[in-house]
Amino acid sequence: MAIYLYRLGRFAFRRRGLVAFLWLAVLAAGVVGSVTLSGPTATGFSIPGTESQRAADLLAQRFPQAGASQATARIAFQTGPGRQLADEPEVRQTLARIATAPQVSSVVDPFTAKTVSPDGRTGYAQVTFSVPSEEVTAEAKEAVDAAVAPARASGLTVEYGGDALEADGGPPLSEVIGLAVAALVLLLMFRSLVAAALPLLSALVGIGIAVTAISTASGFVGIGSSTPLLALMLGLAVSVDYALFIMSRYRHELSTGLDPEEATGRAVGTAGSAVVFAGATVVIALAGLFVVDIPFLTQMGVAAALTVVLAVAIALTLLPALLGFAGRRVTPNERTGSMGRNWARMVTRRPVAVLAVSVLGLGALALPATDLELEMPNDSTSAPDSTQRKTYDLVSGAFGPGVNGPLIVVVDGGTSATAAATAQTISTLPGVAAVKPPRFNPAGDTALLTVVPTTGPGSSETRELVQTLRDLPEVPGTRVSVTGSTAVDIDMSDKLASALAPYLALVVGLAFLLLTLVFRSIVVPLKATLGFLLTVAATFGALVAIFQWGWLAGLFGLEGQAAPVIPMLPVLLVGVVFGLAMDYQVFLVTRMREAHVRGAGPRAAVIDGFAHSARVVTAAAVVMVAVFAGFILAGQTLIVEMGFGLAFAVAIDAFVVRMTIVPAVLALLGNRAWYLPAWLDRLLPTVDIEGESLRRQAPQGVGVALGR
Repeated sequence: MAIYLYRLGRFAFRRRGLVAFLWLAVLAAGVVGSVTLSGPTATGFSIPGTESQRAADLLAQRFPQAGASQATARIAFQTGPGRQLADEPEVRQTLARIATAPQVSSVVDPFTAKTVSPDGRTGYAQVTFSVPSEEVTAEAKEAVDAAVAPARASGLTVEYGGDALEADGGPPLSEVIGLAVAALVLLLMFRSLVAAALPLLSALVGIGIAVTAISTASGFVGIGSSTPLLALMLGLAVSVDYALFIMSRYRHELSTGLDPEEATGRAVGTAGSAVVFAGATVVIALAGLFVVDIPFLTQMGVAAALTVVLAVAIALTLLPALLGFAGRRVTPNERTGSMGRNWARMVTRRPVAVLAVSVLGLGALALPATDLELEMPNDSTSAPDSTQRKTYDLVSGAFGPGVNGPLIVVVDGGTSATAAATAQTISTLPGVAAVKPPRFNPAGDTALLTVVPTTGPGSSETRELVQTLRDLPEVPGTRVSVTGSTAVDIDMSDKLASALAPYLALVVGLAFLLLTLVFRSIVVPLKATLGFLLTVAATFGALVAIFQWGWLAGLFGLEGQAAPVIPMLPVLLVGVVFGLAMDYQVFLVTRMREAHVRGAGPRAAVIDGFAHSARVVTAAAVVMVAVFAGFILAGQTLIVEMGFGLAFAVAIDAFVVRMTIVPAVLALLGNRAWYLPAWLDRLLPTVDIEGESLRRQAPQGVGVALGR
């Protein structure tokens, strides 16, 4: 591989004008496609194979007038003590104004629907829109804001929530923060404006192409609202990192006396090989999300994986072209990093003590993970001062928390008598506050029952009620199923939990094979995967402590706000973190193996490899942490938790696992770390990630550049 990448690097250097033009043309095409062909992103999702999804599909087919796919909003009103809501004219006037708002199809007032509290002070109206929640325009949301303003001015308390009126999520400062920190880190590392600018420029081109491609695709297929954000988050981080590794190796080759073209070829042939295999582990981890069989997760994984592939391609072609334009203006840096060498010496001198402290520390961080609870966010988890949270609290206080998470029971087949009998049976169950009368579709073959629990949508009691409803004996000729947002959340949690083990086995198994091929060792891949498990456990523990328990929550704008860990986060974190963890494993251990292959002793190989790679790995980790941490400012709970989880995991994995535990283990094992059975050695193809083939073909006079 090293030979082919060496030739590719030199070709891109020589034909830099053509290469740069082609990439800019692809970017321009993406921008044009994004502007002319993009469609709205979706906030909904489907969970094939679950009862809630089957019931939702049945409703969409037979009961479209139920508006299951349409956006809804709840407008809550409360008047002062000693007054009655029915005597407040502003209630009806507000609802009349909302009824004329864009995209609103119907408004059911609290007096008609009998959703007024027993004391007459509190009530809520249901607003249905004519479009799904992702298609509700800013104009429609502003019209609702304007409609409630006079009622609030008159002294009424008016709050509203629901999927139609959710604030548009997004990371307004994330990209700026990530790029600013990346620029600072690169400038401090390279001490050259030109050298710092090239990785950023190549990264911007890569993520520009990726994001515009996803935007263009949204005009043809449904794209989830979180998909572009995850692709942007991951693409920005790996693009800078991959360029950083090749750039650092290029400067090293320049410092040995090579001309820029030869230095570029050698950098791409050696560091580029590590980039290819590091990118391959990320792609394996992300593409493996298809085993979960949840379409929007598969979509996120595929989009992010394609972004990583693009980052690798950019690093191997566009960056060498940019180096061709820069030439010798990229100042060489001959230092290998005395701090890194001193750290490696300390770790390898006392490996047992270092291992004990590191593993025990990560174990302590992982302890809160035993209390992990997975729950989809709802209005109860919104910020305490938000109108969504205030609506939830108003309705819960007046009607009970179950009103905020009603269950939809679908009776397929039967008659009005069987539907009424089913409703009567359900009303006697413990945990049921009310059952609304059955509603039938025009054909009369499907009935819809709204069941109000006594407990909130995220409680264990509500989960038990859903299971009880599903276990009810069915009347002959009918089929009863349960759906609704609460049932969907339960089904998603169960499906993700059952999919986590096979997903983990697939990803770890494939990556183990890939790392065995790269390092020609059994122990190194095994150590890499065990270190990854430590990282994941510690990250889950931190997520529970910060979001679920509320420790240091004020630092993340979550003070006084319950923020459960969302069900899809563990699977996404496993996929993304495993790929990124293997990145640092490949970059660090490749240089150690390179020293080992050249004949260095076990401890000397670890120290020498670490000294050459620690500085650049540290810079890469800081860039990644900064990029991911910037997404904590995003409005979407998934992206906030994902940003924190990835930032924390990268910091733990890079600085504790890869830069502390890994050298300690390698020092303890000595030459045994590179053991590979002879029969397996004969079976595995040679990929030459260390660039040994380049050393063998080194031209006269450049042997010093290749370690001879």
